[in-house]
Amino acid sequence: MRLEHLSLTNFRNFVRLEADFPPGVTLIVGANAQGKTSLLEAIHYLAGASSPHASSDRQLIHFLAWQDEPVFARLQAEIRRAERLERIEIRLLVERADPAKEPRLRKEVLRNGLKIRLRELAGSFNAVLFLPQDLRVIEGPPAERRRYLDAVLSQADPGYYAALSEYNKVLSQRNALLKQLQERGNDQGQLDFWDQKLARLGGQLIQARARAIAELEQLAAPLHAELTRGAEQLRLEYLPSLPPPEQQNGQLDLPIQSSLNWTQLDWETLTETLLQHLAQRRQEEIRRGVTLSGPHRDDLSLRVDGIDLRLYGSRGQNRTAMLAAKLGEVQWLRQRTGEWPVLLLDEVLAELDPTRREDLLRHVLSAPQAMLTTSDLSMFNQAFLSQCTLWEIRQGTLHRLSRPLEDA
Repeated sequence: MRLEHLSLTNFRNFVRLEADFPPGVTLIVGANAQGKTSLLEAIHYLAGASSPHASSDRQLIHFLAWQDEPVFARLQAEIRRAERLERIEIRLLVERADPAKEPRLRKEVLRNGLKIRLRELAGSFNAVLFLPQDLRVIEGPPAERRRYLDAVLSQADPGYYAALSEYNKVLSQRNALLKQLQERGNDQGQLDFWDQKLARLGGQLIQARARAIAELEQLAAPLHAELTRGAEQLRLEYLPSLPPPEQQNGQLDLPIQSSLNWTQLDWETLTETLLQHLAQRRQEEIRRGVTLSGPHRDDLSLRVDGIDLRLYGSRGQNRTAMLAAKLGEVQWLRQRTGEWPVLLLDEVLAELDPTRREDLLRHVLSAPQAMLTTSDLSMFNQAFLSQCTLWEIRQGTLHRLSRPLEDA
């Protein structure tokens, strides 16, 4: 899979951009606030119509576009898959039907000129993005790690994306009912229907996550060993919010660490386990007005030599672990989909020592297509630069570097 052409209109700080991208490694050079990160964000947005860098799609529309009518942003791309060319287009349209109300943003997705549902976009284009703020996956709350897992799985498995979307809807409905029962004390039997739906979808998500984490660890651990020259060992561990079947007691509020291999549990067992746990905690959930068990409360542990990186990892250790996870994700997507994803790395060499930089860049050169950004070319050795296509970005404009590398 390769991105051949990208067209942006009113996206972030790009009023208009047209760019063709070659295979291999493209290194994009520019000062801060020139559009480097926004360019990678735009490319990654094509994979799932979701930005890891924005809390709302409204933030993606160029500020000048809000002064005109209609207000919109558009991303278009030509993707080479094997021997065929596919076109993906995503439109962000602001509708102001009622002046008294907040304008509504509508998202349209097209593949080869035909409108498709958002869930059908999964797998059309795959990309793995590393941003400096991705360290919050390790250092932040469990929600950051769940968001990371969901984004990875949704690219590879449209069924997972559909189940996750439906699970969130059911969860919202069940929480609303719990709040109602908390305030009014109606018939608790109303929860039975939502418990069944939540457990069935939850079992599907837990099973997919457990398998994905196990597979990612098999790929990321050797990569991490290479980046650390064998000095450190990386482990990924799935921490569901419910205890293993044989340990349920209805009194556990936090994910527990267990030697149980969650990948060995089938969907029926996981569904029944979650259903039983919901029943055991029903009274507590009604008192608190919120669902306390399920995939929405799961976590992921990243450890190096037995040390929890979230609690004790250094910035360098955490960055190396996250990069190993991202490189493992590239290989995992290749195994799952049969296509190599595009690798996107933003200011990737910061906070890495020279040895780890050298090892990382060697892996980058093996990618069928990778795009890196930097504000400092001196961090890259001449051997690496000689194998890159060099571009400069300035005020949202991209052009090929023509001056000698030594002067760049």
